[in-house]
Amino acid sequence: MIEVRDLASDVNGYNLPHLGSGGAPADDGELLDAYSRAVIAAAEKVSPSVVHIVVSSSAGAEANPADPRRRPGENARGSGSGFVFTPDGFILTNSHVVHDAGRLEVALADGRRFAAQPIGDDPDTDLAVIRIHAPDLVPATIGDSGAVRVGQLAIAIGNPYGFQTSVTAGVVSALGRSLRSRSGRLIDSIIQTDAALNPGNSGGPLVTSRGEVIGVNTAVILPAQGLCFAIASNTARFVAGRLIRDGRISRGYLGLGGQNVPLPRRVVRFHNLAAESGILVISVEHGSPAEQAGVCEGDVVVEFSGSPTPDIDCLHRLLSESQVGVRSTLTVLRQTAREVLHVVPQLRS
Repeated sequence: MIEVRDLASDVNGYNLPHLGSGGAPADDGELLDAYSRAVIAAAEKVSPSVVHIVVSSSAGAEANPADPRRRPGENARGSGSGFVFTPDGFILTNSHVVHDAGRLEVALADGRRFAAQPIGDDPDTDLAVIRIHAPDLVPATIGDSGAVRVGQLAIAIGNPYGFQTSVTAGVVSALGRSLRSRSGRLIDSIIQTDAALNPGNSGGPLVTSRGEVIGVNTAVILPAQGLCFAIASNTARFVAGRLIRDGRISRGYLGLGGQNVPLPRRVVRFHNLAAESGILVISVEHGSPAEQAGVCEGDVVVEFSGSPTPDIDCLHRLLSESQVGVRSTLTVLRQTAREVLHVVPQLRS
């Protein structure tokens, strides 16, 4: 992906004239025309890859009885967006669009419709992969979100309220945001944009003017305007690969519930702790790795495997796939004493 340079000379690689005819400064019309050409080119390149996902569930869910696609015993649960990213029909979307779906139907930009099969789902990053078997698919190109810069052009394509392949444009407002998923874990490296998103945009691509996907649109902040978020493409590329390979993302599990608490300064100094907060254990699941390690309610977790745990989100990040089945240390404060326990994280079911 090409880094954005000065707006007067470049919009993600689209050269803009510095001077008008006869050496006069370029007028606003020329600049706007170049901006329009950039958006048009990206939309024309990516729109054939964008799909509309219709989700049906068992009877009893919220329904649209007038939907002609509804089968007996099924109710339309909702819809969202996604995009084809391989020639053989793998589609990337949001987990919250397809999670626990009874039946999935995908509508392509050219009007064709196909049943889709779920391949993998990761609520912790709000990403999922589904698949269709169809000829002549146009896969989108997944770009490098690490090369994205604040202020560069960002284009969102999706199906808000069922209006297929709607295009909105804005800029990248911020990088490195964190967003809490429905599972409770934080999703890191979130891209913030002011390209307008609405219900139904979920799962659609956020792209550059070169038509490279830099994010998967996932959320808006309501009732605020212009606060929209996308999961970074580098995260999506990794998760999608694992979902295709294994159907899931493996993460470690300890089986304790906790809340973040500040630590008294004298305790931090006395135990030479790296952080001034920890995780107060408020529950321990029966038979869990935490119980087997001897963790008790009232303990304060301050380190895992030698790394400080100032909050629950930090502990979640440390409980990666590489920690599953590995005997690790869990340092807790128990009343006034510092205890080092040994725990073996399990694969979360």
